[in-house]
Amino acid sequence: MNISCPNIKQGGISFGSTAKDAFAVVSAVRKIASLPLMVKLSPNVGDIGAIAESVEEAGADAISLINTLYGMAIDVETRRPRLGNVIGGLSGPAIKPVAVRMVFEVAQRVKIPVVGVGGIASAEDALEFLIAGARAVQVGTANFIQPDVTAKIVSGIEEYLIRHKMNTVDQITGSIELP
Repeated sequence: MNISCPNIKQGGISFGSTAKDAFAVVSAVRKIASLPLMVKLSPNVGDIGAIAESVEEAGADAISLINTLYGMAIDVETRRPRLGNVIGGLSGPAIKPVAVRMVFEVAQRVKIPVVGVGGIASAEDALEFLIAGARAVQVGTANFIQPDVTAKIVSGIEEYLIRHKMNTVDQITGSIELP
């Protein structure tokens, strides 16, 4: 359930902009949905941890982090926006540090699984998310550039496990060693 996209009828504000709104929409869906419910959150908020806690309380089974960051591009020759909607979503490698930070923050605050999304293009990228606390990762933009990237990421994670004498990905999840 993506609560991070703008709701055009409400002036472009996403359902997941506040903990209160996120709780309300996830609660309503949870009442009628019998399938597992993963909720995708927006990075364009003040306190991602509070919103994550609210969707967990509302009945989410997992959280997906993050959706795109707001971005804009201008054609300098015409001085016009390059995007039809003027402002759009920035994805890919540029958002990875923000996504890793948010996964780390949310994983500290919720008990449900966190899925890391944003700029994953290599095994090292995926491992950063796992070490930060993600229980799974999603590859998006990199698939357009390199269609076999997911298989390479899986192989790289397997090599990492062997190199570090680990048996499962669970041993990596949340294993960050803080100073």
